[in-house]
Amino acid sequence: MLATKPNEVWSWDITKLKGPEKWSHFYLYVIVDIFSRYVVGWMLADRESAELAASFIEETCLKQEIPLNQLTLHADRGAAMKSLLVAQLLATLGVTKTHSRPYVSDDNPFSESQFKTLKYRPDFPANFGCIQDAMAYCREFFTWYNTIHRHSGIGLHTPENVHYGKAIGINQERQRTLLKAYDRNRVRFVKKAPEPPMLPTAAWINPPKPKAAVSPDTVPALL
Repeated sequence: MLATKPNEVWSWDITKLKGPEKWSHFYLYVIVDIFSRYVVGWMLADRESAELAASFIEETCLKQEIPLNQLTLHADRGAAMKSLLVAQLLATLGVTKTHSRPYVSDDNPFSESQFKTLKYRPDFPANFGCIQDAMAYCREFFTWYNTIHRHSGIGLHTPENVHYGKAIGINQERQRTLLKAYDRNRVRFVKKAPEPPMLPTAAWINPPKPKAAVSPDTVPALL
């Protein structure tokens, strides 16, 4: 799957957040755009279900104004992801659905990476006292992630700026600032004027492997 702009490929998944008692959990549903890394939607619930997933996906597509036959939605092979209800909804919305391959752990890397960013924060608690606590934490986290966090995979921009087309202008301003610094003191720079990190041009899930070169000596002769 290839995305060359926002709202072409989304990845979604559900992760558990520990609750106040042993074996109690809250369920965090998250959809991330793989091109911009922008979290287009999230929802916290007390259970995992196909009905909640379908409602969440539909609301997110409406919020992003997704037209027919534009979007691919990728997920792993969880029960809610493979449910008939979700499949019927996506068909109605004109959204193509894809799933990770069976027994392959790294086919949903964007969602897994996003969950790791959440759970490896220094202030992420061992457990939440109630669903309201978890909701407050997630609201603060996703605001930070979308609007403040500068992601190395998208040229050190925020996901929001890439998703909504602001990153190009910001990169131009960065370039002007770097050129001013270069003109003031060129001895600080080894070879040439510095450039800002490149903006993303494509994002892949399972990119095609390059074909191995074939030596002419290995090609059988035609008789």
